[in-house]
Amino acid sequence: MEGMPHPIPRTVEEVYGDFKGRRAGLIKALTTDVEKFYQQCDPEKENLCLYGLPNETWEVNLPVEEVPPELPEPALGINFARDGMQEKDWLSLVAVHSDSWLLAVAFYFGARFGFGKTERKRLFQMINDLPSVFEVVTGNGKQSKEQSATHNNGSKSKSSGKMQSRQLESHSKGVKMSPPPKEDEDSGDDEEEEEDDEQGATCGACGDNYGNDEFWICCDVCERWFHGKCVKITPAKAEHIKQYKCPSCSNKRARV
Repeated sequence: MEGMPHPIPRTVEEVYGDFKGRRAGLIKALTTDVEKFYQQCDPEKENLCLYGLPNETWEVNLPVEEVPPELPEPALGINFARDGMQEKDWLSLVAVHSDSWLLAVAFYFGARFGFGKTERKRLFQMINDLPSVFEVVTGNGKQSKEQSATHNNGSKSKSSGKMQSRQLESHSKGVKMSPPPKEDEDSGDDEEEEEDDEQGATCGACGDNYGNDEFWICCDVCERWFHGKCVKITPAKAEHIKQYKCPSCSNKRARV
């Protein structure tokens, strides 16, 4: 149980310093002190929480009894899941909840002391420059945002929303860019991809044939192709869609 023995941060810099201290303590618990942390999270005990303290230490303890608590509380009962999953998965789960708690505490202080839009934005940018606890624990902290973007845009062309734009095709392999080829098109795609693409030779909304200069998108459920303009999807918007469902499939899902 943490109590409030530490000075209460009131400025952006002080809140950030508090965040860094708590974060360092949590990382220590989940990495260098992991054996001690694991032993303390006995499933036979009551609901336990992992606290990161501003002085870069950590503790496993029962939640505070006061309601509402002085600060946002960490995830409750982390010990109960310990023996029900692999250790690395359990540690990753605790790390995710720890990241959420750290942000909750930081922005609790921001709200309590009246941080405005500018202060909140600056605080988030300072926090965002640090790898998350989850990234450190799982070893993903070294991956830059640039590498992440490249991975997301270039390695999963078959797994999620199939979209295409002839104009973009020459510049990028495109995660979601995969135009329905004409019969005389000589590509290296396998037979399965050709069969999928042939189904989208005409727009599922207006019935018109594929146009060379038009943006198309394929529904991941019914695998029909649509003009972007017919379903109100732009190439920019399509880049942020992991799995596209056409209006018809979306309506069917809603009725169930």
